[in-house]
Amino acid sequence: MATEIELKAHVRDSEALKRLLYEKAEYICAFEKEDTYWSDPDELFPLRLRIRREKHILPNGTGESRCVATYKTKEVRDGIEINDEREFEVNPAPEFEEFLRRKGLKPDVSKRKNGWAFSHEGITAELAEVKGLGWFVELEILADDIHGAGSREEAFAAGKKQLLDFLAGLGIENEAIESRFYTEMLKAKT
Repeated sequence: MATEIELKAHVRDSEALKRLLYEKAEYICAFEKEDTYWSDPDELFPLRLRIRREKHILPNGTGESRCVATYKTKEVRDGIEINDEREFEVNPAPEFEEFLRRKGLKPDVSKRKNGWAFSHEGITAELAEVKGLGWFVELEILADDIHGAGSREEAFAAGKKQLLDFLAGLGIENEAIESRFYTEMLKAKT
């Protein structure tokens, strides 16, 4: 299980931010991600499972694709997410989705995003266009990668500071932070 500390913020000028990320961070890859969230509509507090089909185009031009199932325990504090995430690769995906259907789960909402991933001092930064919602920058750090943080609260405080400092270094104000989940935003549009 990985504990992620992350934020996302609206982006006004994606091309300018892309150039700045190339200057300040190490380019990892271009990506396409298609997520489908599955849940049991009859459960009072349904566990949501995400099936992600992702494709990465590496700097050398080669590509890699995979399908991953993820479930998370999510919490949002001051616009910053803390996610305890569990993830495993699914292959072949159609058979796993059939299994989910037979267990009573149904596709709930879907999300597509395309963009570029970068790395900077333990932070993963993604500049992504989310279909139907616009451009965002997502910054994430794993709690295990935060040096000197003993407790979960210390890790959150240190991770939050690192993310906000990097966001400010990108010229993005805290007011641009979006505290809603993408799925909430997509559902609100329909």
